[in-house]
Amino acid sequence: MEGGGWNSSCSRSSRGSRRWGRRRCQKEREEATGWWGETGGGTVAKKRVMVVIDQSSRAKHAMMWALTHVANKGDRLALLHVVPHGGGAEADAPNLATLQALCRACKPEVEVEALVIQGPKLATVLSQVRKLEASVLVLGQGKPSPFSWECSLFRCRSEEFVEQCINKAECLTLAVRKQSKGVGGYLISTRWQKDFWLLA
Repeated sequence: MEGGGWNSSCSRSSRGSRRWGRRRCQKEREEATGWWGETGGGTVAKKRVMVVIDQSSRAKHAMMWALTHVANKGDRLALLHVVPHGGGAEADAPNLATLQALCRACKPEVEVEALVIQGPKLATVLSQVRKLEASVLVLGQGKPSPFSWECSLFRCRSEEFVEQCINKAECLTLAVRKQSKGVGGYLISTRWQKDFWLLA
């Protein structure tokens, strides 16, 4: 488990997310329209934001970032935990009831739902994005090793899973990594831009 544990403060600031919304790339701006839920008339449409959840601290950081930077009043936040076939993984599942309560306490104007689905992780996430018509998919990403030989099998698979979601999901997909306390902010990756530093 990464440093930082499961303790997280709730920040309602959106300054950094608005800076992120003014990216130069035209494709990013087009997808960000769906992210913010803005329509042509200037009104705000409700959207569903999906976060892939497990027991890691990076997953909770991604959840809190999605809640404070992406989800707005009236939106629905879906917390998705995928249980692989074969059983035995239920004991490793995060306490979704606790996470739901945390989200509601932090931002009660956002509806929160928890989903636990058994199946292959990538295929399940992609199918749920389509089924629920998610507007934004948020994933936690780990800190990459500077040395390729240090990449453990689990870390390599995790990084590969994030990359596949970014490239294949039928919605704007954001991989989020919380920076160390000394640096602050987050690194955000999308299909077109990697490790964009967001100070918020």
